[in-house]
Amino acid sequence: MTRDAPARRVTAAATVAEGLGREAAERFTALLERALTALDGPSVALTALGLRDAFHAPAPAAPGGAGVPVGLYGHQAVVGPVPLAGPGCARCLERRWQAVRSVALRDALELGTGTRAVGGWPYALPFAADTLAALVVSAAGAGPAAGPFPEVRSLDLRTGTVRRYPLVPDPECPVCATPVVDGPAPLDLAPAPKYRPGAFRTRPVEAYAIEVAAFANPLCGALGPSLVQDVSSTSTSATIGCFSMRSGEYLRETFWGGHTDTFDRSARVGVLEGLERYAGMRARARTTSVTGSLRSFGSGAVDPREVGLYGERFHRDNPRVRPFDPDREIPWVWGWSLRDREPRLVPEVLTYYHAPGLENRFVQESSNGCASGGSLAEACYFGLMEVVERDAFLLAWYGRQPLPEIDPATSSRASTRAMVDRLALYGYRARFFDTRISFPIPVVTAVAERFDGGTGRMCFGAGAGLDPESALDSALCEIATDAVNLPGRTERDADRLRAMAADFDLVTALHDHPLVYGVPEMGRHADFLLRAPSPGPLRPVSALLGPEGVADDVREDLARCVDAVAARGFDVVVVDQTMPEQRALGLHTVSVLVPGLLPIDFGWSRQRALGMPRLRTALRAAGLRERDLEDSDLNPAPHPFP
Repeated sequence: MTRDAPARRVTAAATVAEGLGREAAERFTALLERALTALDGPSVALTALGLRDAFHAPAPAAPGGAGVPVGLYGHQAVVGPVPLAGPGCARCLERRWQAVRSVALRDALELGTGTRAVGGWPYALPFAADTLAALVVSAAGAGPAAGPFPEVRSLDLRTGTVRRYPLVPDPECPVCATPVVDGPAPLDLAPAPKYRPGAFRTRPVEAYAIEVAAFANPLCGALGPSLVQDVSSTSTSATIGCFSMRSGEYLRETFWGGHTDTFDRSARVGVLEGLERYAGMRARARTTSVTGSLRSFGSGAVDPREVGLYGERFHRDNPRVRPFDPDREIPWVWGWSLRDREPRLVPEVLTYYHAPGLENRFVQESSNGCASGGSLAEACYFGLMEVVERDAFLLAWYGRQPLPEIDPATSSRASTRAMVDRLALYGYRARFFDTRISFPIPVVTAVAERFDGGTGRMCFGAGAGLDPESALDSALCEIATDAVNLPGRTERDADRLRAMAADFDLVTALHDHPLVYGVPEMGRHADFLLRAPSPGPLRPVSALLGPEGVADDVREDLARCVDAVAARGFDVVVVDQTMPEQRALGLHTVSVLVPGLLPIDFGWSRQRALGMPRLRTALRAAGLRERDLEDSDLNPAPHPFP
């Protein structure tokens, strides 16, 4: 009579021998098997990380059979994710792990032919196997994760240090993700009562179960490897993070951050901003399948010509970017018209601003109109406010429109008055302007200008919202963060910025627009606003508040703003971009488009606003000019929007 051989506790994928070397792999597998048996531990699925591109590798991340995933790379052993049930699998970990690696390693994996071991793996030792086995047993018996996401544990085989991190499931994971099929579904705007008077949120940021370590950690951070506290900022407790996405042969960096009065709050706000940008770059959790031409869809689709297109010179200088053609078939996604309460098709590149496929891109959109909230109504409100704010800012800037000045001393918020005083201590005068042009929605432009006119000359910000105190506060927050660092940044990059000031064609990137106004001689382009006589006396902040005030529910505020925009003949189209990890936190993200309003662009050659009819007619229609603008009336300098 023969006895069955005991089941093996360690199943090693072929990658283990490839990553560790065959001899080291066999020795360590045997040692780990013995250690797990001695502890009566669970089975383990052993793999090696960093051998091939996890974003495109067809093979499963873990070997066949159930078991606690364990990945090895150099001196690092990664256990998990646990629990094994639900979203968040070993392939998610592999993809998140790769996304936070160095540029050199990512280039090798994503542009080359993968990596291989150099020399023998030095950690195939009993102590390393015993420590790893104990960690596996501990992780498997830990029970459900405390937060909404599963956990992983990393073991430093050199020192024995163990760290724990939440793993945010990858919405594009080919193993465990369940993308939603895009379709013409109505947008259900439920009531959204405000959590306190004066707020436009349904709950404070502290109420969300945001574990910052899930989104910024060096092992598998969903939004990058770290979150840095900007201790050089003397006005706000700013935080900065960054994640990278592959765009052809280079990794495109996307920065995110928070700018509040405490580092903890700034970290939470920063994560929300990072998720918002991550959701808006491409349709990660949504399967899109509509392809066709504008001519075939007719009025059921957003016309890109109303949103703004590049001029002939841009396409001549950039022949790879084909001009829009109404007969050209392109990808579309489904949106919802808040004005007409019916579905509307939207060109994918106008809402997902880094959608793959250069052949489909006729403009390069930005995150303009993308916003998040604790309800769909809240997200839609802030997305619409952003679109209205930037349209008004561009009308004033390129139209060189003098604006009524607001007296910040009349603010009812002590924090606002204190920040204005603080900026004065740093050598900056904070000025604010009433930028309401087409709509009865408060819009505030803020400018921080140096008293002495020197290096770090000026910076700009803007805010919009039914509550003028909130609009002013949003604009102030932008200049308060940027102004204190502007002199140093201008000095460090003086040669490049002065070249831009002499040749605007050199203004090509987002950060070029605000930074070039640190050069003193650029100040003359804002004289229409800062040196022209104000049309009337300084206005109190309260003068911007409409007669209807604000509601107790964000949905009601949104409806008022949509009606105001629609009364001027504009549609408001919303695309729901919410990802699963946002839903797990009770969040929603949308992209709001208002075809016909001026879009914000970065790069002097990309300024769609300069070619749109609204730039020439809106000031006259608002009663601010006697005639439509001509080319000679326009500001010849790029906008300074941050």
